[in-house]
Amino acid sequence: MATPLKSIDFRDPKRAGEDLGRLGAGLPERVLGRIEHLLASVPDPDLALANLERLRRQSPGAFERAAASPAVLQYFIVVFAYSRFLSESVLNFPENVLQLAASGHLYRVLSAEEYRERLLAWLAPECRGVPPALALARFRRRELLRLVVRDVLGLASLAEIVEELSNLADAILELSCERIREELVRRHGEPLIADAGESGAPARPCGFAVLALGKLGGRELNYSSDIDLMFLYTANGQTAGPESITNKEFFKKLANQLTELLSTYTSLGVCYRVDLRLRPDGRLGEVCISLAGAKTYYRERARDWEKQMLIKARPAAGDKALGRELLEAVEPLIYSSSLDFSAVEAVSETRARIGEKLAERRGRHGLDVKLAPGGIRDIEFLVQCLQRLHGGREPWVRHGGTLLALFRLRDKELLSNQEYARLASAYYFLRHLEHRLQFDEDRQVHTLPEDPEALDILARKMPPDATGATRDAAWLKRCLAEHLSDVREIYERVIYAQQPIYYTLPEARPEEPEPEEQRTPHPAVNLTRYLDHCAPKLAVSLAGAKIHRGRQRLDHFLDLALDHPELLDRLNTDPELVERVVEIFEHSAYFGDQLLRFPELLHQVGGEASPQPQPLEDGPALRRYFRREMMRIQADSIFGAVPIFTTLEQTSDLADTVISAAYRIALRQAPRPESPQYEPRNQMMVIALGRLGMREFDLASDADLVFVLPDDDAPEMAFWTGVAERLIQTISAYTGEGVIFSVDTRLRPTGREGDLVQTEAAYKSYFEQKAEAWEGIAYMKARAVAGDIERATRFLNELQEVDWRRYGQSGRSRRQLAGMRARLEKEQGPRNPLKAGPGGYYDIDFALMYLRLKGAGIFFKVLNTPQRIDVIEKMGHLDRDDADFLRDAATFYRAVDHGLRVSTGHAAGSLPTAPSQFESLTALVRRWIPEHMRNTRLDAQLAEIRRGTRAYFNRTFEA
Repeated sequence: MATPLKSIDFRDPKRAGEDLGRLGAGLPERVLGRIEHLLASVPDPDLALANLERLRRQSPGAFERAAASPAVLQYFIVVFAYSRFLSESVLNFPENVLQLAASGHLYRVLSAEEYRERLLAWLAPECRGVPPALALARFRRRELLRLVVRDVLGLASLAEIVEELSNLADAILELSCERIREELVRRHGEPLIADAGESGAPARPCGFAVLALGKLGGRELNYSSDIDLMFLYTANGQTAGPESITNKEFFKKLANQLTELLSTYTSLGVCYRVDLRLRPDGRLGEVCISLAGAKTYYRERARDWEKQMLIKARPAAGDKALGRELLEAVEPLIYSSSLDFSAVEAVSETRARIGEKLAERRGRHGLDVKLAPGGIRDIEFLVQCLQRLHGGREPWVRHGGTLLALFRLRDKELLSNQEYARLASAYYFLRHLEHRLQFDEDRQVHTLPEDPEALDILARKMPPDATGATRDAAWLKRCLAEHLSDVREIYERVIYAQQPIYYTLPEARPEEPEPEEQRTPHPAVNLTRYLDHCAPKLAVSLAGAKIHRGRQRLDHFLDLALDHPELLDRLNTDPELVERVVEIFEHSAYFGDQLLRFPELLHQVGGEASPQPQPLEDGPALRRYFRREMMRIQADSIFGAVPIFTTLEQTSDLADTVISAAYRIALRQAPRPESPQYEPRNQMMVIALGRLGMREFDLASDADLVFVLPDDDAPEMAFWTGVAERLIQTISAYTGEGVIFSVDTRLRPTGREGDLVQTEAAYKSYFEQKAEAWEGIAYMKARAVAGDIERATRFLNELQEVDWRRYGQSGRSRRQLAGMRARLEKEQGPRNPLKAGPGGYYDIDFALMYLRLKGAGIFFKVLNTPQRIDVIEKMGHLDRDDADFLRDAATFYRAVDHGLRVSTGHAAGSLPTAPSQFESLTALVRRWIPEHMRNTRLDAQLAEIRRGTRAYFNRTFEA
């Protein structure tokens, strides 16, 4: 045991020697060497070693499994070294680490919906009521384990970590709110409001929204933050049950019970500390307020700081449309439409007084990284002041997240590149430091330890910087002082010196004086008059354009074009391009924002394909390529009325290109295999299922991927698992620009519990013995997209033969598929009626796949929905009328889904209710559906399609 003691800088070598003696008894040398290597790499090897020895003593089975896997052993040691409270949790429940290693989820961001699914699985089907506070606290602690491992191993950025912490809180809020409301409804009945505008109109359910404020509102939650909430209900009324109470009483009960559930102290601590002091009238205000009451408060009585804190507000649970209605109503009150600095100055004085008191109270025992001058609070406050000051003219800077807001302020030249770099760098450093303080003991602490040894350990816990400097207490103090000084300098200049960053005219070069009439005008100058002078053809094109919804965004884009002469010239000489731009801004807020952020995308709007970067070296280049090509494809879709399935094929081709490139990047970055003789090439097969498997991938679709390895390559499974994980990370890593697209690997055998990469033999065995019918049809929509394409195609052919023998010949799949469809309708139908509701797209999909399964002896590399209909019709399983109807119905559903994605940038499960959005969606959908369907209102056409689809589904599964 002498070697480890010499190579590791233990604080207490004697104690470490004793722990190593007990730990190492009977262990193979290779395992001891691995433990030594890992202990040498962590910031607190003493603590990690002591906990590892406890693990072997308390849970020898778990220790043996950890010792057999380098990855699992690393996860245990990392948690033991970085977090005391998680160490205790892991020692009590070591299976959490073992499950984490097998989950395949360490390399991607989980959405709030995915966390909700994990929470439902955690609670188990028998827990259908309000979940116990202990169960919620334990679930949160399990999920924090995953996030800490992602954080300290560098598998996720700061932006990804705070996003996931917020998604986790959202999921717990949503489910808890839903369950408490259901329980109250059982007792008091549904809270109802009468429609005052229509005499005798039926009462309708009353909405309830949970608004997140502060860091949760900005999707930048800490590991141990309070969550600032506000509760809102639609309007007054009565509940409809036998124990009837007013809506106000009902939602007060709901709000109080939700707060109590989350804040209840358990043996594992609280789930979340809930702070309601930011609600209207603070501690003196109602715990839950009506929509009308909230609007009146913010319009008439709210103080400036209360308006400013709404910059971060967002609906987090409950009736999100209700929450958005309030925020849309108060938004004009938040942002200044002039350059008056007096309101911002008044708020800054209030903030200074509060900050001084808090710093005095909390800063007596060490430096507070949040409240110290130049700390986190100053960065957040500076960003909000600039947003209020300029948000009236520049909606682009309105965003609740500090990091993205900083980027947008720089994007609009309201911060210089140097100011942005210094503020962003300081924010990253301070938030990483705050996180390491908090996830040690799950305490809301922001103060540095005074003990030199503890400060050294804290420094070693920080991510390495670019200089490679030794991380110790001196390094930490030096870096911290530099960042605080940078922030103070910018803060004092902008806030205290009252020097807001105004728009300025570009300076003329001394050697080439610029004629007055050619200068870029001040924003106050009429844009149209200026275009008449400098771009007359563009002005004529715009004069004839019909634009309503996108007018504001278009004007901002034209302002940008004035600073890019080559873009302005392009617009002035290409009237068709102007038409395309107008269509983008009129029908797609998402792509309109993309153009505002990346004006160079104008070339893709004009239809110019982007050359594929060769060689493709990294994720950022791949992200830029995907963004450009997606803009080109969707601009053609909007303007050129390209057939919907053609557009989906083009988007699928783009996704294929991304996956292939990510495969090459992952293969290049992966560590060498364990065997020196092994030569990795393209042995692993990447197979797409679902929409991508059918070549019906769309904007904001998830890519369902599985990874298959030839049996002969199984000894290098660890290497190929690393390649698969890096591939997923390259594609789905979250940045300030979002993700390329999300990757979902849950369709592999045994789902989340199965290994990320599995052999061909394992797949065949699973489908021969365990797979359910719905899994069989899922793999009939599969195709190879990367790696060994030819071998993967042969493998899928063989897998289909297994499915056909098991299900297709016997016909016994009908009952199982009908049951699966019914379950999806019950679980997802209310939230997503277009896809999962009665007569939704799933009815078409399940019917076609059942009929394909009956004739699965014929293998096709790929079939999209129209091609499936053609094949089934030719096989004699569809008559002509049904085939024609299904083609129309599938086209209609895909067109509506595509229109919703193009408009907003994400999927939606139902038609919009706002008249302007419904009108815009109608205009888009009519470009892509058959002519005979274009004269009917969209909602009426949908109702007709749903009735016909459900009737066909019933005939198919009842025959």
